[in-house]
Amino acid sequence: MVLGGEHLATDETGGIRWIPADQAPDGEWLFLGERDGESYAAVVVDRVDDSLHPQSLRMVGPTIAPEDASLAVHAVGLARWHQLNGFCSNCGSPTEVHDAGHVRQCPSCGTHHFPRTDPAVIMLITDGDDRALLGRQKVWPPNRFSTLAGFVEPGESLPDAVRREVMEEVGVEVGEVTYAGSQPWPFPSSLMLGFFGTALSHDIRVDGNEIEEARWFTRAEMTELSKANELLLPPLVSISRWLVNEWHGGEISGKW
Repeated sequence: MVLGGEHLATDETGGIRWIPADQAPDGEWLFLGERDGESYAAVVVDRVDDSLHPQSLRMVGPTIAPEDASLAVHAVGLARWHQLNGFCSNCGSPTEVHDAGHVRQCPSCGTHHFPRTDPAVIMLITDGDDRALLGRQKVWPPNRFSTLAGFVEPGESLPDAVRREVMEEVGVEVGEVTYAGSQPWPFPSSLMLGFFGTALSHDIRVDGNEIEEARWFTRAEMTELSKANELLLPPLVSISRWLVNEWHGGEISGKW
């Protein structure tokens, strides 16, 4: 795999272009694992050559094979971590790559640095009227809505993180919280932990900082507004869209 930033070399079908090791361009090698007796690696370059049809992982994620998607996410996350951790957080010296790209070691103080993963909760909150709560960030265009999300704080349980984030962002109190699934999200280094939550209150008070607008949607409203492109939902590759589809009962038309 040839990787530059979030862009991967792809083939004519939109899948990952796997290149024999002796044909790979110069770059930093990252070992990704073994599959069916073969070793897989990523070569990180400054920019993927146009002849290799570079595509963003965000764009090709829904179309590539699941076994390739997991390797691509792993590669992008590792590459991003290397980009941000060139110096030792203990003494400030430049670090060196070890263990096929899975460790950075400081030659000055000997500290080992390992890839970082930041846990974040992402949740679809519903109420007793069978409505779902979605929010729109300030930086998004009108009509683009998604599930609420936020990072877990030190010493916080996952259900408490769900309740805190919803209260902080939209002022809605949440009671029962149910785990739904997870998704690695290497933009830059998150592990998204998905939940369904039940609202104990209905009035919305957006924080005005991250969330500019939030509202409750029925299934019928979500269907009609999406068809009219008056509701732009998250891309199919995201766990946010999966949560929405699970609650709705199927895939919804429309685009991000």
